[in-house]
Amino acid sequence: MVKKILKISVIVFLLLLVAAFAIPYFFKDQIKAKITQSINESVDANVAFSNADLSLFKSFPKATISIKKLSIINKAPFAGDTLVAFDELNLKMSVMELFNGANEAMNIEGVSSKNGLINIIFNKEGIGNFDIALKNKEQEGTGKSKPLALKIKNYEVENFKFKFTNEATKIKMVLDSINHSGSGDFTNNILDLDTKTTAKVSMSMGKMNYMSNLAVSLDAVLGIDMDKSKYTFKENKAKINELTLEFDGFLQMVPTGQQYDLKFKTPTSSFKNFLGLIPAAYRSSAENVKTSGDFTVAGFAKGLLSDTTVPKLNIAIASNNASFQYPNLPKAVKNIVIDTKIINETGVMNDTYVNLDKLSFSIDRDIFNAKATVKNVATNALVAASLKGTINLGNFSKAYPIKLDKPLSGILKADVTTKFDMASVEKSDYQKINNAGSMSITGFKYVDESGKAMTISSAMLQFNPSRVNLQEFKATTGKSDISVTGVLDNLYGFLFRKQELKGNFNMVSNQIAVADFMSTAPAKPEAKTTSKAMKIPSFLNCSLTAKANTVLYDNLILKYCSGKLMVKDQAVTLENVKTSIFGGQIGMNGTVSTREKTPKYNMHLGFDKVDITQTFTQLEMLKKIAPIAGVITGKLNSTINLSGNLNDKEMTPDLNTLSGDLLGQLVGTSINPSNSSILSSISQNVKFIDLKKLNLNDVKMALAFKDGKVTVKPFDIKYQDMKVTVDGTHGFDQLMNYNLKFDVPAKYLGSDANALLAKLSPSDVAKLDNIPVNATVTGSFSKPKVSTDIKSATTSLVTSLAKQQKEKIVNKGASTLEDLINKNTKSGDTTKTKKIVNQAKDLLNGLFKKKTP
Repeated sequence: MVKKILKISVIVFLLLLVAAFAIPYFFKDQIKAKITQSINESVDANVAFSNADLSLFKSFPKATISIKKLSIINKAPFAGDTLVAFDELNLKMSVMELFNGANEAMNIEGVSSKNGLINIIFNKEGIGNFDIALKNKEQEGTGKSKPLALKIKNYEVENFKFKFTNEATKIKMVLDSINHSGSGDFTNNILDLDTKTTAKVSMSMGKMNYMSNLAVSLDAVLGIDMDKSKYTFKENKAKINELTLEFDGFLQMVPTGQQYDLKFKTPTSSFKNFLGLIPAAYRSSAENVKTSGDFTVAGFAKGLLSDTTVPKLNIAIASNNASFQYPNLPKAVKNIVIDTKIINETGVMNDTYVNLDKLSFSIDRDIFNAKATVKNVATNALVAASLKGTINLGNFSKAYPIKLDKPLSGILKADVTTKFDMASVEKSDYQKINNAGSMSITGFKYVDESGKAMTISSAMLQFNPSRVNLQEFKATTGKSDISVTGVLDNLYGFLFRKQELKGNFNMVSNQIAVADFMSTAPAKPEAKTTSKAMKIPSFLNCSLTAKANTVLYDNLILKYCSGKLMVKDQAVTLENVKTSIFGGQIGMNGTVSTREKTPKYNMHLGFDKVDITQTFTQLEMLKKIAPIAGVITGKLNSTINLSGNLNDKEMTPDLNTLSGDLLGQLVGTSINPSNSSILSSISQNVKFIDLKKLNLNDVKMALAFKDGKVTVKPFDIKYQDMKVTVDGTHGFDQLMNYNLKFDVPAKYLGSDANALLAKLSPSDVAKLDNIPVNATVTGSFSKPKVSTDIKSATTSLVTSLAKQQKEKIVNKGASTLEDLINKNTKSGDTTKTKKIVNQAKDLLNGLFKKKTP
């Protein structure tokens, strides 16, 4: 009996298990239909989801509907903007809800989501993109049930983002990395909602950032009155970074906006509250820190938040004669005074103002003071500030466990006052910007993550009413030293409005090693350190007139460099840059751009009497274009136009993308054919020319290169009384195809030709045209193949000379015979004489044509 019951139980369990797996498939179409129907009857937007699945195990004993890749895209006037998006949205309900009819409500008891986004936008007309509910008056009052109904008791969101943008006020707020959960019975009109929230908050107005990824958390019990849309804080605990705040009061949704009546304060007055406010990346544990004095934050917000008003508020941040010292650190920060207030007394946004009445602290004997005011925050912020004091940067790491790869060093001194409004900054209206004072730093040393160090021995900024003068900047890094002076025209626009940093500078240097300004960093933690060239910052718009006695670039040593560099749009334009190198001078004009992923360049180079051997040995680019190093010695005058990509690591030309042209003239040159396989092969095949005696002085040539192929346009070389014309192509892969046309006097074409020439009179020799001899050079530079038509040209010449000699003998014999006949013939009988002479010519021609036995 027991076995039978057990057997039946197992069968029932298996049937239930099979049913649990099968039911989701049976109801899949019904679920999709209900979701689609609910959406179509509810919203005026483009809604899509990739799939909807049912699980009886995910929230057993409840059923869970999972909607994948849900998105809601606005229609006009926000067409194309994403309002809502979820990678996954889960709806929890009773299993019995699955058996409701198609038009019956499906009651949702729980909601959870992963990787979601809500993007709220108010346009300049004040219209919000969230108003997408369909307004169907025909269904009002009909009592028609909706496919989905909310009876939520708990909800949860994981890795959620909330974005808020008001295009009219230019306010942007982002709550990122939101993890939030809440539980409460929403079937009741009055309930307590227990919530837990963590997020990172960023907020800006215009181009001014007020918060950036500020870590916040809130654990709170909210008393909710659904009928009055009122939310009251009961038990609560909030954190900004690690600064704890307690809230008291309520907020309520009213027809004109949100009504606030909130108070908040720090639960204790310990100065450790201030240490908790510092972001985690820049602080250490404050548990064992010795502190004195207090730090408090207290305030209220009371009033209506609407399109035209904000709540009145008063936030006070205060500390008086406080100090702190970390264990195991030798120095303390003392005499800390903070007196800051954020106040709005009228409810008008633009009447909000910030007073930093005093900020002061000391480390050892160094004292630093600051104060500032900000008014008209919503329209045209008015800023007045002053900084005065001395800071030994090296004492920071001795007084505060700041997380730096390398310790700071240097003495910072400041005595600056400034007064300006943001509209003048925006318009670069320098007449309304009032600055005074100076700021300097000496002995500052910075070390990047790869270990490269820069030492600023001294730097001085002088603040004038309309601009900032860089009076001095002296620094060294690696093998390099630089000294810079100049003017900054738009420092505040750069600092407060993300505008370009404009300026004009002069730089002098004894030596600059370009490698010192390349960054080196590991691509991955497990990878070896690799070099990568610095991107030209997009915010720079300045010019630099520079002089350097020596510049080290790759394997080159450039002397007496000078010129002008203009930086804009992530590109550097070189103007009249000159340097002495290779025994001559090179001039440069052009651009280098890092705007795109791959750096690019477009340059014009002028070579003035540079040494050919050095130039074509040390410049890899010219080795490929014209591999003549070691073959030709002397000087070169040339202009070269180049363009292509730069290697991202060394910022050297990528030869695979090189294109351009070259026009050159050889000066005072000599040739060494033994160093060239090509010239040696030509010497072996063209005996009538001695390449050692070849004169290349003042030879001009033009060539073009693209896609790894060089095309040499025809150019002439003079050799004694002979002209040689050269043209052809070769590739960076060393393969070539060249044509040489020799305009050869007959005397150079061998002994047979010379024997016949000896029989000609000087006047007849002078009448002979030069003989064209053609040669082709193919193969590679290391294994050339030379072919010529010398043999056929020589044969043709010998035949031509023999014919000329024959005709000369025949004509001479016939003339002699005619004279003899005329002497022995009666006067006037010329017909008979001509007949005899022609017969004699035929006889002589026949004798010359007769083959020798």
